[in-house]
Amino acid sequence: MAKWLKEAVTTEVRLNADRKVRETVETILADIDQRGDAAVRELSVKFDKWDREDYRLTDSEINACIDSLDKQAITDIEFAQKQVRNFAQEQRKAIQDIEVETVPGVILGHKNIPVNAAGCYVPGGKYPLLASAHMSVITAKVAGVPRVITCAPPFEGKPAPAIVAAQAMAGADAIYALGGIQAVGAMALGTQSIDPVDMLVGPGNAFVAEAKRQLYGRVGIDLFAGPTETMVIADETVDGEICATDLLGQAEHGPDSPAILITNSEKLAQDTMREVERLLEILPTREIARRAWDDYGEVIVCENYDEMLEVANHYANEHVQVMTDRDDWFLENMTNFGALFLGPRTNVAYGDKVIGTNHTLPTKKAARYTGGLWVGKFLKTCTYQKVLTDEASTQMGEYCSRLCALEGFAGHGEQANVRVRRYGRRNVPYAGAVEPA
Repeated sequence: MAKWLKEAVTTEVRLNADRKVRETVETILADIDQRGDAAVRELSVKFDKWDREDYRLTDSEINACIDSLDKQAITDIEFAQKQVRNFAQEQRKAIQDIEVETVPGVILGHKNIPVNAAGCYVPGGKYPLLASAHMSVITAKVAGVPRVITCAPPFEGKPAPAIVAAQAMAGADAIYALGGIQAVGAMALGTQSIDPVDMLVGPGNAFVAEAKRQLYGRVGIDLFAGPTETMVIADETVDGEICATDLLGQAEHGPDSPAILITNSEKLAQDTMREVERLLEILPTREIARRAWDDYGEVIVCENYDEMLEVANHYANEHVQVMTDRDDWFLENMTNFGALFLGPRTNVAYGDKVIGTNHTLPTKKAARYTGGLWVGKFLKTCTYQKVLTDEASTQMGEYCSRLCALEGFAGHGEQANVRVRRYGRRNVPYAGAVEPA
């Protein structure tokens, strides 16, 4: 039976935190919906100390941000964006429109149609997370979305040059220097200066994730992508240093970022916890990582690989780093995860920044029912039908009429009957209450 050497805060504590976030978000979204730009501006001043008449960046501001970066930074952004675009293009190729003749004269099909407008949130209040621009904007553009706008908060009192450059280089049609609930609300609800979008995508903190949840229905969303989660599944083929590094490397995202070790070796578990404490003395981001580890860190020792798999599937974590003597076995058998990182040569940071898979991934067990952001999220798979012959319409009509009668839908039945009379030239009784003239 699995043994917890370290446990996270209780479910009650988490639910209480979620309740406070939910109430705050509900109030703010209602204000944005009612007052538009005025509410957005007040919120930007309050939360980001950022005030301007128009939060959309001008072409000259965008170009100034790009010009402020050195050549190596531009080259690195271009490399990362190329990897994301290449993989997204391969994904798009795998999505096909279809058309098939299911019975003689009956044509069924579907088309994959991009949404008309997408709003991409790029987090950047604590760190300028330019990678989120690649993941959202490029993926939307590869899917064929005509209008893609972005919002990212100011960083240290001004637009973060690297984020702005990444958004522009990825192909954003409009770039706004806005963060938090006010950014997500403005994109979804629309204001006097921002036209609403059809879909919201991108990761964010607990408030951004909750805002997306509350706005779902008025707009589409990619998934619930809240505070970063990471899980390391390891055996004694690796050591405590690499496990601790991979745990804390994601815990630095925020004080509510879970970091979980699952292992079948109590020695590795103890070594990892010692290494965590050592690294927390020297890690530059140790203040945030320490809070995350103390409150949300977990260490679980299992009896065998099957139990490791069972526990991992139960957690349905966002990032799952697998470093064992049977990594492909986990790939074949795991069912609940956002993204897998297989073997010690790769890691979650590669996926976050450069390797090409998308880093916007499901959190809070949403991996039980959805994968991460990809081109398919921006596409609506819409069906159509054609009936080409009198015989086919008559055949479908006769079946349809009888099935409608079973349900008591007379109007539905008459839709079928009128076609049987016209195209089959048969004496089919009228299904309605009044005979036609």
